[in-house]
Amino acid sequence: MVRVSETLSEADGPPAPEEKLSKKREANWPAVLFFIHIHLLPVYGMWLMFFEVKMQTILFFIALVSFGILGVTTGAHRLWAHGAYKATTGLRIFLMMCQTLAGQGPIYDWVRYHRLHHSLFGTDEDPFDHRHGFLYAHILTRLRKLSDYQNKLLKEVDMSDLEKDSVVMFQKKTYWLLYGVFFLLLPLNAPLEYWNDTVLNAVFVIGFLRYAVVLHAAWLVESGICVWGLKRGQKYPHDSNSVFILNRTFWPHYHYLVPYDYKSGEFGTYDCGCSTAFIRIWAALGLATDLQTVDTPTIQKALAEAAKTTKPLTQCLNDAVSKQTLAEEHYLKRG
Repeated sequence: MVRVSETLSEADGPPAPEEKLSKKREANWPAVLFFIHIHLLPVYGMWLMFFEVKMQTILFFIALVSFGILGVTTGAHRLWAHGAYKATTGLRIFLMMCQTLAGQGPIYDWVRYHRLHHSLFGTDEDPFDHRHGFLYAHILTRLRKLSDYQNKLLKEVDMSDLEKDSVVMFQKKTYWLLYGVFFLLLPLNAPLEYWNDTVLNAVFVIGFLRYAVVLHAAWLVESGICVWGLKRGQKYPHDSNSVFILNRTFWPHYHYLVPYDYKSGEFGTYDCGCSTAFIRIWAALGLATDLQTVDTPTIQKALAEAAKTTKPLTQCLNDAVSKQTLAEEHYLKRG
């Protein structure tokens, strides 16, 4: 299991002096051009969605988007990045194929970037620094290359657990083949082959529009704290009419304190939402085991300890969880 404090490896000794490595991030022009096209072409796809496509294509679009998001949230994020639960080989293969539908690169690379984000959260070096606002954390940061210093830290992220996962490493080695089959060939061919929709509808709705929707949903994994997280000085419920649109809470902040809790929703929720429900269904079917969470009394003890001793809250939470685990193991042995 990966904790926030364990994401950077110390095997290579102390890091090089920061002043020797540039912290400047340059524009990534290929990414700029790519995302311009990815956001312009779906506009025509939206028009086709409302006026041209067949109902089967709309339902297929919804299914592909849902599976793609599921592959990111319950797969790349909760299972592989944070070890929130364990999955059987069959479930891991299914989630790997779903994550391929998201078109965000191999699971291995996705997890490495996300673990870097967690290890640097709340600092100037965080690639998705939420303190710069939603627009920066959501998309502007993706138009820039990592700095030399961030690249060095990225290489030091501990990925040993994923390197032992045969499903992840298989996808990493064959990603572009799987991408061509599961992301392009099968989705684009289905409307033409099975219900005789047009090529334009397949390309612009199932292709470009679907990709844009999944991308933005997946990007909220890093930028969602700007949308649903309470800002310093705010309170819940907050004193504005935005309560009818957004429900801001401290749960997004909780995820960065206890990233391995399987109940933490990517979209501002806790203990509810589709992703959490699917994990519980898989657990009921015996496909998911060792679901990690922290009960309320343990959190309360950690908060009290942090207030009393002024120790970092993350340390107090990890200590409280360790004590609770030891107590449960002792109880089971006595039983």
